[in-house]
Amino acid sequence: AMKTKTIRQSVTFKTSPDKLYALLFDSKKLTQMHGTPTQMTRRAGGKFTVFGGYCHGYNVELIENTCIKQAWHFQEEGWPEDYFSTCRFVLGPVANGTKLVFTHKGVPEHTYEAIKAGWLTFYWDPIHAYLAGMR
Repeated sequence: AMKTKTIRQSVTFKTSPDKLYALLFDSKKLTQMHGTPTQMTRRAGGKFTVFGGYCHGYNVELIENTCIKQAWHFQEEGWPEDYFSTCRFVLGPVANGTKLVFTHKGVPEHTYEAIKAGWLTFYWDPIHAYLAGMR
């Protein structure tokens, strides 16, 4: 069996849970932030592609403005073709905005460090920068 690890990150964003939730599904804004095409869908079972196809997957369960559970596949060397990891985004209101508790389960061990860093560099940082530019 393939050895896997779990990534756990929590980040606070200066926006409301409903706005952050909407942003995580906004194909146009994510494409601008990433500089590569992203196509999202906002329904359970709906498919998505991120970073021009480097990642693809589907929505497993969506609870509006609160929780997003998705299956993610990464085009990484040694990542099995039909294998999906699970990402869970839990959003909650805090005094200065929204706290996102992020859990990424089933990450193949050899890709763990790169993907862990990738969420910060290619997801959370661009969202922070985008939100800062809006004010």
